[in-house]
Amino acid sequence: MCPPDFYSIEYEINPWMDRRRGADPARAREQWARLKQALTQDIGATVELATPLPGLPDMVFTANAGYCEGGLAVLSRFRHHERAREEEPFRRWFAEHGFRVALLPEELYFEGEGDVLPCGDALYAGYRYRSDIRSHLAVSELLGKEVLSLELVDPRFYHLDTCFCPLDGGSALYYPGAFDSYGRRVLRDRIADLIAAPKEEALRFGCNAIVLGRQVVMNSGCPTLRRKLQERGYAVHEVELSEYIKAGGSAKCLALFLDRPALARGGDS
Repeated sequence: MCPPDFYSIEYEINPWMDRRRGADPARAREQWARLKQALTQDIGATVELATPLPGLPDMVFTANAGYCEGGLAVLSRFRHHERAREEEPFRRWFAEHGFRVALLPEELYFEGEGDVLPCGDALYAGYRYRSDIRSHLAVSELLGKEVLSLELVDPRFYHLDTCFCPLDGGSALYYPGAFDSYGRRVLRDRIADLIAAPKEEALRFGCNAIVLGRQVVMNSGCPTLRRKLQERGYAVHEVELSEYIKAGGSAKCLALFLDRPALARGGDS
């Protein structure tokens, strides 16, 4: 995670961002601290911190820094120049923390765990608004895994992690309206237990959740998803993240997995 010391709405690169509305710095700090508390104190996860830098307001959304697995960090190449300046500080952070860092060719846009998520034995990868579909082959070759490409068709769900959330044992939350018909068919064919989010809860970023075994941390105000998760035996931790939704992010956007938990491989929780 990265503290929100410099988080603000300074530009507009997705439909959620509006500089006229802005974000409340004090509330943003409180909400981020509560999310970190839910992860560390309520669940017992270990959280490493990146150092926030002035002029990089979206550095708080660490899920977009890259994709990590097995000690390898595949570094992001951001589509928008406003975020491209995050690449070098994140590259340094990964290298200083013992990761092997892989760089994709300059012409391939790739926005890390925002657009690549593991479910079962495969990686699911979103493209169109941020990541380039051509980056998926490079990621597959680097990680030695099958990558299933999913086209995103609603600009409000511009990253895969805004509309798709793998759960324990190969299940997943998703918002059907974010995908084209082919993508929905791929998800139905490959994932036995797909939990559809109602539109109003998808727009509250209910699918942008952090999953650790049978523990799920998600934005508050998603009662249908909370009930469906609890019926399946998950403990749900709700955190109000309204200040980050103003920038098009929520719980998962604010955290990057440095190691893949068993759930992502379809193993036991």
